Amino acid sequence: MSVPSTPVEVRGEGVLLRAPRESDADRLLEAFGDSGTQLWNPGPQDGDGVLAWIAERADWSAGSHTSWLIAQPHDDDVLGSVSVWKIDLDQGDAEVGYWVAPWGRGRGVASSAVRAASAYAFDELGLDRLHLFHAIENPASCGVARKAGFLLEGTLRQSYRYADGRRHDEPLHARLATD
Repeated sequence: MSVPSTPVEVRGEGVLLRAPRESDADRLLEAFGDSGTQLWNPGPQDGDGVLAWIAERADWSAGSHTSWLIAQPHDDDVLGSVSVWKIDLDQGDAEVGYWVAPWGRGRGVASSAVRAASAYAFDELGLDRLHLFHAIENPASCGVARKAGFLLEGTLRQSYRYADGRRHDEPLHARLATD
């Protein structure tokens, strides 16, 4: 199996995973301006930067990632983003990353998007294992992982330097195609 060169639309429970579009730029800038988003998943802060971000995520041709915007199915409003990245088809594994805009938080958006992206990775890309990490100080992401079927495997100590400049411990969660 291989990663398609252009984004594929995926429907999940209460979410639509779709390609980012230039018309999403203002809503993305609003989301990236949120302090919570900036700390855990910083993004571009200007128009040119967000357009480059959109173009990068809409181009799957390298075969190393599948990236979607998370949108509301009924009005297409941007709720966040989810990616399956660092795809290694030979090993059958990849990493999952996501963020949710402030107006989408607390509604199960992230766990639904991660479940949908995981199903795509297992069913369409033939992957065997997915893993995700998050800062230990971000307990909501532990809930997302658990609700999306990812089991806690351990903690990576001082694993990643976040936007606050400090290295944070990160819980390691993983899900197998057979789970």
